[in-house]
Amino acid sequence: MRRSFLALLAAGLLLAAPAVRADDDDDDHDRARAALERGEIRPLIQLLAEVERRFIGQVVDTELDREDGRWVYEFKLLPPSGKMFRVELDAATGAVRRTRGPVQERR
Repeated sequence: MRRSFLALLAAGLLLAAPAVRADDDDDDHDRARAALERGEIRPLIQLLAEVERRFIGQVVDTELDREDGRWVYEFKLLPPSGKMFRVELDAATGAVRRTRGPVQERR
């Protein structure tokens, strides 16, 4: 059931777009899809699974951005403690670039 939820969450994150920014979000979605097709980034569903295996908490938001010529996924996680934290991954390799907040890793 959890994998089904993650798949729905991933699909929703890729498809959802606020009406006021529909053009920008469509462009972002198209850029992300093209980057995936070119092999520049890994599929979001793979990285979501890795983040949830490594860190304690539920992913509540995901963003894909370009930083210094590299694609970066930013995940916001909400652990049982209620103190949200962020994890940034290199979208091509899945390597953790940076964390912010009270990160809780699984042992």
